[in-house]
Amino acid sequence: MKPAQDFIAQNKQRFLDELLELLRIPSISADPKYKDDVLRTAQVVAQSLRDAGADNVEVCPTSHKKDGKAKDGYPVIYGEKIIDKKLPTVLVYGHYDVQPPDPLDLWTSPPFEPVIKKTKVHPQGAIFARGSCDDKGQAYMHIKAFEAMVKTNTLPCNVKFCIEGEEEVGSPSFRPFVEKNKKKLACDVVLCADTSIIANDVPSITTGVRGLAYLQVEVTGPNRDLHSGVYGGGVANPINVLAGMIDKLIDKNGKITIPGFYDDVLNESKKDRKP
Repeated sequence: MKPAQDFIAQNKQRFLDELLELLRIPSISADPKYKDDVLRTAQVVAQSLRDAGADNVEVCPTSHKKDGKAKDGYPVIYGEKIIDKKLPTVLVYGHYDVQPPDPLDLWTSPPFEPVIKKTKVHPQGAIFARGSCDDKGQAYMHIKAFEAMVKTNTLPCNVKFCIEGEEEVGSPSFRPFVEKNKKKLACDVVLCADTSIIANDVPSITTGVRGLAYLQVEVTGPNRDLHSGVYGGGVANPINVLAGMIDKLIDKNGKITIPGFYDDVLNESKKDRKP
């Protein structure tokens, strides 16, 4: 790995400058007014893959169904380097869109004007900007590690990249894209760094995530205060009803009681649990 490490050391400033430029683009997928910025980010990421040495780099259009109608999504960036079909293939996943920066008053510097500063948590310095660690920083890290190995002829396996632009809005177009491109995305292992680590000096591997489910519940009650002596018990207090609903979601052992919730959950075998 020394040739690759030497390449990284020699190109450190260029790598940093390129990342800072990427972080300056407000690729906020949740806000339509930033559409052009999100699309521009996709092109920048695609070009960075080409420059790194990836082959067959594509800016793949996506779509999904919303309210029964087809809706265009943000593109998925695909690229690959197949050096030997007999070797294992690693698929790198990442996303180039970012969360809105609100509330802005909590930022000590503009969210899309990256700054490098030292703190007690980051004594060697860290980049402060929206997307620096979710997920432009990690996606870019993989691209540059890939570049270092390609340029020094030390790439040990086949590599594919799949970098999407809708993760921060629930990836509505990603599943349809994956289902349509199973052959293109075929691999032996998926590498995703959009997770966390226990500490800066503790290597951590996330092997699974729980996922998210959102819903909104509205409980309607009387439009005015009711005398507890006359109506108490007869007319339910909306707060009590809502508290009861929440309490029934999980039993005393922490198991979710929603019917069918666990139907698609795979049980771990003894082999899976074996260290």
